[in-house]
Amino acid sequence: MAPRTILVIEDDPDIAQLVHLHLRDTGYEVDVAQDGAAGLQQALAKSYDLIVLDLMLPGIGGLELCRKLRGSSKYSLILMVTAKSTELDRVMGLEVGADDYLTKPFSILELLARVKALFRRMDALHAQAPLRKPLTIRAGDLVIEVDKRKVQLRGRSIELTAKEFDLLLQFARHPGQVYTRAKLLDLVWGYSHEGYEHTVNSHINRLRAKIEDDSSRPRYILTVWGVGYSFSEEWSDR
Repeated sequence: MAPRTILVIEDDPDIAQLVHLHLRDTGYEVDVAQDGAAGLQQALAKSYDLIVLDLMLPGIGGLELCRKLRGSSKYSLILMVTAKSTELDRVMGLEVGADDYLTKPFSILELLARVKALFRRMDALHAQAPLRKPLTIRAGDLVIEVDKRKVQLRGRSIELTAKEFDLLLQFARHPGQVYTRAKLLDLVWGYSHEGYEHTVNSHINRLRAKIEDDSSRPRYILTVWGVGYSFSEEWSDR
């Protein structure tokens, strides 16, 4: 089995070298870029399993770089590294498409644990791939092309962020199932984001604004008061 490939985008040469050394010694194939422009170029030129992305970069910043990567046809896991510890910075990173975040200063053991956890999640999703039928989900006027990660409403393309798409897909595959905010965080954002239930709320609100005719009277994503949300069972026979 070929080794996992990782791109480290980090402008501090000491940190970049340290991360490169330990990831390589763990058995990964590792490349390094030291600014946003070079990192974007490398990420688009080669398919990486994971990108370790510093938030504060010269040139193209980490948030903008993450947006550009999520807008490309290539998909890599993204572990965002930030020297900032405010809640807003962490939430912004997650909302533009990062899969996890790590705050500086961090230990190498914690970094390696986060990387391994992200790969375990990816492997688990791939293992479930044969169960992912149909490849196109139709719910009324809404069409979700799973493999292409595209959504249409009455034939019109709907632009969703990576996390908005993942959230919608989780709902659409299980109409009628009620999810708490904590459960959605676990399924869509991953294990480490407990306490950010408002992130789910903001994504739900944006999804409704994009796919509902009247977001105050939704037909697709319903509120289950006192519990969480569900996808309407009206579409269970899609």
